[in-house]
Amino acid sequence: MIDYAVVLMSNPQKPDEPKKAYAFLQSRGTLRIDDIADHMVAHGCNYDRGDIIAILVKLVSCSKELMLDGYRIELGDLGKLYLSVQSNGAKTKDEFTRANIKAVNVNFTASSQYNDLLEKVSLHKVPTRRAVAATLAAENEGKTSADWTPEAEDVDDGD
Repeated sequence: MIDYAVVLMSNPQKPDEPKKAYAFLQSRGTLRIDDIADHMVAHGCNYDRGDIIAILVKLVSCSKELMLDGYRIELGDLGKLYLSVQSNGAKTKDEFTRANIKAVNVNFTASSQYNDLLEKVSLHKVPTRRAVAATLAAENEGKTSADWTPEAEDVDDGD
């Protein structure tokens, strides 16, 4: 089950329009490579924890090296890793230089194995993190009610 909260947000490109409600997933936490290795071992993987960690760590360094050499990385049923750039525009092609490039980003595109997530996911609506924090603070102060300003809510992805 995945928890989600609903937050009112304005469109930064159209600040005069009314705010709209959007769902934001609330993660339960972050799993590290060690945690994933333990999970894989618990699911009957033929490799031990140390081998899995070594393979995943090597995957990171090798995929970075290969992408820097101009390759896209296809990881089977997981998806694809590839680089893209962010750049400032120039008036002409001749005026565009390396200095116009501001960032190199790693992108991930999931494989078609993930196309059915909406049909398979179990979603559970929960209060926003701001509402929970305000309620706990009020409770700790001996109050019987909490107040928070929905307009000031920040989106929190759980990390």
